[in-house]
Amino acid sequence: MRQRTVAPVVAARWALWTFVIVNLVIVEVLFLTAGTGKNGVLTVAKFFGLHAAVLMLFQLLLVARLPWLDRRIGMDRLTVWHRWAGFTLLWTILTHAVLVVLGYARLDDASMTKTFFALAGVPASLLGMCAAMIVVVVAAVSARYVRRRLRYETWHGVHLLLYLALGLAFVHQLLETTTFSSSVPAKTYWWALWLFAFGALVAGRIVMPLWRNAHHRFQVAEVVQESDDVVSVHVTGRHLDRLPARAGQFCIWRFPGHNHWWLANPFSLSAAPDGRTLRLTAKAVGSASAGLRHLPVGSRAFVEGPYGAFTSLHRTRPGALLIAGGVGITPIRALLEEEPAGDVVVLYRVRNENDAVLVDEVRALVAARGGQLHLLTGRTAEGTSPFEPDSLRVLVPDMAERDVYVCGPPAMTSAVLSTLCTLKVPDRQVHSERFGLA
Repeated sequence: MRQRTVAPVVAARWALWTFVIVNLVIVEVLFLTAGTGKNGVLTVAKFFGLHAAVLMLFQLLLVARLPWLDRRIGMDRLTVWHRWAGFTLLWTILTHAVLVVLGYARLDDASMTKTFFALAGVPASLLGMCAAMIVVVVAAVSARYVRRRLRYETWHGVHLLLYLALGLAFVHQLLETTTFSSSVPAKTYWWALWLFAFGALVAGRIVMPLWRNAHHRFQVAEVVQESDDVVSVHVTGRHLDRLPARAGQFCIWRFPGHNHWWLANPFSLSAAPDGRTLRLTAKAVGSASAGLRHLPVGSRAFVEGPYGAFTSLHRTRPGALLIAGGVGITPIRALLEEEPAGDVVVLYRVRNENDAVLVDEVRALVAARGGQLHLLTGRTAEGTSPFEPDSLRVLVPDMAERDVYVCGPPAMTSAVLSTLCTLKVPDRQVHSERFGLA
C-alpha cells in the first residue's frame, strides 16, 4: 500500500479548521474596526453576536453533507461536531442576549425586565429574540436525556425549526447596521458568507439528492429473505456506473408507498457497487426495516447519498483487520470485494451462528482472497470478551501492522476502539463507523 504524505481525513480536517480560523480572524478584524457600542457592555454583546453568526454558518456546513468532507471525515464525526458546536452556539447566543438587555438597561437606567419588553417592541431585536428562543427549544430536546425518550421523527421535526431560526437571525443581523453594514468590506463579507453557507446546504441536502434521483431513477429490482429477520433489497437504476459510490458507504433510503416520505433509514451497501445494482441488507428492528420484505419489485426508491468515510480511501497498510458485530457485517462484506488477495483477517461477532448475517458470502470472499475468518459466538456475559486486549492479541498478533475497520453496535465498537488504543494501534490505521441520523 502506497504511503500518503497527508491522510485524506487529516487534509479535510485541516481544510475545515483553516476555513473556520480564517473567518474568525476576519470577524475579529471587522469587530475591532467597526467601532465600539454605546457602552462597554453593548460592545461585548456585539462581540458575542458576531461569533454566534459565525457558529450558525459553521453549523450549516457541518450538516450540508458536502461530498468532499463527508468521504474524508464521515457523517458520524461531522454530526458529533455539529452537536458540540450547537451547544456552544446556545451559550454564545444566551450570553449575547443577556448582555444586550443589560447594556441597554444601564444606558437607559431602567430595570432589565422593562428593557427586555422595550427591546421586544423593536423589529430587529424581536427577530433576534425569536431566533434565540428556537435555539433554546432545540437544544433542550437535543439533550441526551430528552433525546433518548423522543421518537426520531419528533426530534427531527423540532430540529427543522433551526432553519427558521437561521432565517430570523439573518434578518436580525441585516437590520443591525452596526454589525452587518458598518462598511463596504463588512457588508460584502457577511453577504458572501451567508450565501456560501446557505448555498452549500441547499446544494448538498436538496439539489444533489433530487438531481441524482431524477437522473438515476432508482427502483426495487429484487427482495431476498436472508433469514427470519433479515432481508436484502436490490435496487437498480439508470447510469449507476456514474454514481460515486464505494464499498463501505451507506445511503439514506426511502421507499414511497412503503412509509411516509419523512421516514428514512440509513443502511450500508452490503455489496460493492458494480455499476448495475445497489444492495442493502437490513435486520428487522422496527416497523420500517421489518416492512422491507414486502416491497414490491418495480417500486420506486428515493436514495440519498452515498455517504460515509468507511472506505478503502483511508487505507495505509497492505494488511487489513475487519471487525464486525451483528448486522455491522454489511459494510465489511462490501469492503471484502475491494480487498486485494491475501492479508485480510475478519472477526465476526454474533450471539450464535444463526445470527451470522451473510456469513456464507463472507466466508467465500475471505477464502477467495486467502484470508482468515473468525466467527466469534456467545454472549459477553458468559465469559471473557474476545475484544479484551489479551484475547484480541491472540487472534491477531500483528494488528498494529494492519488497517483496522470496525463496525457494529455502539457498545462493541467502543470496546474494540478502547482495546486498540490499549494495544497502541496508531489512530491513522483505525477506521470506524457509528450509524445514526441524529
